[in-house]
Amino acid sequence: MSKRKTLIPKRTVQSRPAKSKAREDRIHMEIIVDAYGPEEQAMGWYYYLEEKLAFPFRAKCITERRISPLREGDKVEVTEMAPESDCQHEMFVLLQWEGRTLGVPLSQLKGIGVEPETKQAIEDWHYWVQQGYEF
Repeated sequence: MSKRKTLIPKRTVQSRPAKSKAREDRIHMEIIVDAYGPEEQAMGWYYYLEEKLAFPFRAKCITERRISPLREGDKVEVTEMAPESDCQHEMFVLLQWEGRTLGVPLSQLKGIGVEPETKQAIEDWHYWVQQGYEF
């Protein structure tokens, strides 16, 4: 009887970025300040992003997700935040895709040539997600 090796695919594990005091302070003092639960944290993020993101802006897909048709490297134009009701557990933005409006996770996108405030806001959200924070 021969022994078979079971091949286990390697998982890509994204390491957490080092803690950033400036980013942590901004998140806790500006974005989720006075948020007493997950719903309030989600709304803090929603309104922060809605205020800081200068729409429309160009973006590039930096990671694929099963819930999105975007592939790594795709370039898109982000037109606005998805409705609040769609952003209770994750932040979504809207774009035009094959003739229709589609919501995709902001965590999939990196701004291209965006204003400094937009860049910082996107990077703040990426930091939150990469740290494993949730609401």
